[in-house]
Amino acid sequence: MRVLITGGTGFIGQYLTRGAIKRGWQVTLLVRQPDAATARALASEGAGLVLGDVTDRRSLGAAFGVATPDLVFHNAGWYELGIPRRARRRMWAVNVEGVENVLTLAAEHGIPKVVYTSSTTALGDTGGDLVDETFIRRTPPVTYYERTKAEAHNLALRHQAAGEPIVIACPAQAIGPGDHSPFGHFVRLFVRGRLPPLIWAPEGAYTFGHVEDVANGLLLAGERGQPGEIYFLAGYVLVMRETLSVWGETTGRRPPFIWLPRSVALAQAAIVAPLLRLLGQPAFISPEVVRSGFVSFRYRSDKAVDQLGVVFRPAEQAWQETLREEAARAGLGRA
Repeated sequence: MRVLITGGTGFIGQYLTRGAIKRGWQVTLLVRQPDAATARALASEGAGLVLGDVTDRRSLGAAFGVATPDLVFHNAGWYELGIPRRARRRMWAVNVEGVENVLTLAAEHGIPKVVYTSSTTALGDTGGDLVDETFIRRTPPVTYYERTKAEAHNLALRHQAAGEPIVIACPAQAIGPGDHSPFGHFVRLFVRGRLPPLIWAPEGAYTFGHVEDVANGLLLAGERGQPGEIYFLAGYVLVMRETLSVWGETTGRRPPFIWLPRSVALAQAAIVAPLLRLLGQPAFISPEVVRSGFVSFRYRSDKAVDQLGVVFRPAEQAWQETLREEAARAGLGRA
């Protein structure tokens, strides 16, 4: 089977690409930088590379013509919280206009199936309920990233409603070594003993899925997913207090223990964010990150488990494996 993957060099995308290659599929990656280390590594493992960008319809159309795929995984996206206002236009172009470009061109080229990587973030806070794919957003977005994913998700639903063969897959909080989300930054600081003791939102709830399991879910959505359907690739729920307890038990380090009130955490983050950017770092501590902590993102994956055969390791195990691998990468041995 011929497969075209956008975002195939990213955090989830690398696992998706390698899984597709292991299945014996003929894999082509749309890449902006063919000479980048990750792109070269995947090419050495059997992936073909084609130069292009999801925001550039001409290059994207050329990629469809070169690859003539049987299946498209649209996995490209920009996931970052706390971006400066000047970067919002670019995030919108990638996360929203990129979806429209890919789905429109896929329809024009008669692609038999497209798997679009949306996100449970597109649906927002569940208000404490553990919800399935019938859930409808109840609250406004708390971050600009969430706003873009909500709009892109609605675009994909409109394309589905038009009869296009699109499967929508919604990962929740994917975790694993090399994660570039705020969780990834925090865990790398933690295993090095550099994470301050201050934290916020002890009852903030997230649904964690190991990146390998999420990527396998995407592949199974490509193999078995039904066009017109949505599948949550979520995993299992932990609140922040429980998450930090797992971190401490796994590493033997004391996790953050000073729980800041929301107002204090927001004030602190407003000071730290510009300092991080000044140092050339993403603002992994920012008001957006704080606001996204005081949420309840509780999603269930029963449909994907029952219909696609996806298996998710427990959230505690996913974190244990992540912590140990991050410690090994930092030269600290096993956590």
